[in-house]
Amino acid sequence: MKILWLSIGLMILFIMVYAIIPTVLIRINSWGIKKRLQSEKIAITFDDGPNPNYTPLLLDLLKKYHVKATFFVVGSKVNRYPEIVKRMSEEGHTIGIHHFHHVSSWICSPFRIKRELALTEQAIMECTNEKVAFYRPPWGHFNLFSLIISKPYKKIMWSHIFGDWKREKAKDDLLEELRTAVEPGAILLLHDCGETLGADQDAPGYMINNLEIYLKEAIDNGTKFITLKEL
Repeated sequence: MKILWLSIGLMILFIMVYAIIPTVLIRINSWGIKKRLQSEKIAITFDDGPNPNYTPLLLDLLKKYHVKATFFVVGSKVNRYPEIVKRMSEEGHTIGIHHFHHVSSWICSPFRIKRELALTEQAIMECTNEKVAFYRPPWGHFNLFSLIISKPYKKIMWSHIFGDWKREKAKDDLLEELRTAVEPGAILLLHDCGETLGADQDAPGYMINNLEIYLKEAIDNGTKFITLKEL
């Protein structure tokens, strides 16, 4: 029994040291990451796509309001829907890495993270011919080696996250929360795919509906938006 409890204790200690503590320290102290912009403009970013149903609708919306955004894409989906990623690039949006699979860095070895980054960068470059400069890990999770392995990329987090991967949040709360997130330099995090763990598949539809209302109001009030490669 003592050996069992010792094993459990060592496992918990390993998880804390390898995964949880690095994430907390990196995010609290902003070590090697950016959570806000040195800009008067606002950056809208999207995670987890591309999605064949919602991402084209989102691109239509952004084009309608002449807004350039940033998409952190999942590499395996880039390979599935290359035409969507090509369109992102052609319409002036920034494309960053969100791993090849939507997997937490907490359960990835250093070798696995390196592979997730390399495969996603390759997929993006094959679609766009553009160098990849930005990275956001799924769930914002880091581990003990994340900053070293991802050194070639700028790590972008967020100043505002809205929980819009859940249907009720995207439908009922998102618009009011977006309206309060208008300070200069804000980095907004939204999701154009509802296929990840814990997400609702139809949530992006509600997000897009409320985002249109927000964009119209914000632009009428003089708010300016920026995509990360313009910095």
